[in-house]
Amino acid sequence: MRGLDEHRAAARALGAPLPAVEVDLLDAQGLVLAADVVTDSALPRWDNSAMDGYAVRAADVAAARPDEPVALRVVADLAAGSSATPQVLPGTAARIMTGAPLPPGADAVVPVELTGAGAASHADDVCARDEPAPAWADDAPVLVRQAVAPGAHVRRAGEDAAAGDVVLRAGTLTGSAVVGAAASLGRATLVVHRRPRIAVVATGDELVPPGTPLRHGQIPDSNSWLLAAAVSDAGADVLRLGPTSDDPVALRLLLAALDAGEHGQVDGIVTSGGVSVGAYDVVKAALADEPGVEFVRVAVQPGKPQGLGRLPGGTPVWTLPGNPVSVAASFEVFVRPALLRMRGLTDVERPRVRAVAAGAWRTPPGRAQVMPARRAAPSALAEPAAHAGPAALSALTGLAASYDPRVPVQPASARGSGSHLVARLAAAHGFAIIPADVDEVRVGDTLEVFWT
Repeated sequence: MRGLDEHRAAARALGAPLPAVEVDLLDAQGLVLAADVVTDSALPRWDNSAMDGYAVRAADVAAARPDEPVALRVVADLAAGSSATPQVLPGTAARIMTGAPLPPGADAVVPVELTGAGAASHADDVCARDEPAPAWADDAPVLVRQAVAPGAHVRRAGEDAAAGDVVLRAGTLTGSAVVGAAASLGRATLVVHRRPRIAVVATGDELVPPGTPLRHGQIPDSNSWLLAAAVSDAGADVLRLGPTSDDPVALRLLLAALDAGEHGQVDGIVTSGGVSVGAYDVVKAALADEPGVEFVRVAVQPGKPQGLGRLPGGTPVWTLPGNPVSVAASFEVFVRPALLRMRGLTDVERPRVRAVAAGAWRTPPGRAQVMPARRAAPSALAEPAAHAGPAALSALTGLAASYDPRVPVQPASARGSGSHLVARLAAAHGFAIIPADVDEVRVGDTLEVFWT
């Protein structure tokens, strides 16, 4: 029987990053950068004002005080976007708006709130006001009421990024901040990994589309819908097919058509059902002669029967069991990380935390358990979490977990991790991972959990 970590690694390895494409900025939203983004010039590109106010020579206003303002002659009016370059000489100032380039000669900005308007001979009258009005009047000197140091309220060229800096790294998920940063660098396009398109195939003669009247022995197909939603949540596009019948020849033809691109670009296939040892295990029968596909038993519950590999055309395929909880757990542990790798991400595991067991249950001998779990109220703990039981040991090696004893968890269903308990799966907030060498979870044990 294959170990959980070994099969996780094999499943994840099928998800190689997809080729890079160049797309418009907004089309890059939700995709992953395939190349670094480097600045062509400094950012900001020039010294500019951080405030609405007056560009001055700091030495000219060094003696300014509220009761003894300094009067400066206004020589220019600079709005953001202005290309004017007036010289600020001793005894002068330039009106300036936030973002406007600092004019030659100026080395500081006085915020408008620290100024007033009027002739120097009227300074005492202006200063006598309780709240002097800001100085925006034309054809009047500006009265500066407070000294400023050189560099005050000035955004220096290159303080955000220097020319040649790597601002955005390959492997970064493109969100609004990335789009904004790229636009600020003058980029109209980004090079990203294209979004994978994944085919989902649910098998079983017993399955019918939801909403279809049921005959005795039939059940609604939930697997293809569950998987389609999970694939979409993982950031991939979905081609949902099924349910399909338990006819190996028909399934083989469908998989071959997907592999050949007859249904459009398909970067991976996920099937559910037909991988165990029953007489009608259609997926095993359909792929029995494919040398690139293997079927194994994995030391995990639920989800022991698994298959994976590549079809002749190179398309990855993950074949999951048919019970819905097995489908959900298998997708999370085996398939989702591979799809994130296809997107170009390197951090492909959900964060793990350690929480406290608010209930007790038995676990399958010799197999790790992936238990659908939900957060419980703190009062659910029947006894204090006074010890870290054996379940604190990680079943998934190399994954860091933070300990938070304030979060009690318990199985999402009173019947535990039964692979058919799909209705109660909706109550789960995530999965608890119990190592294979643990026979029993006790109240107060610390558990490794990932939230979904």
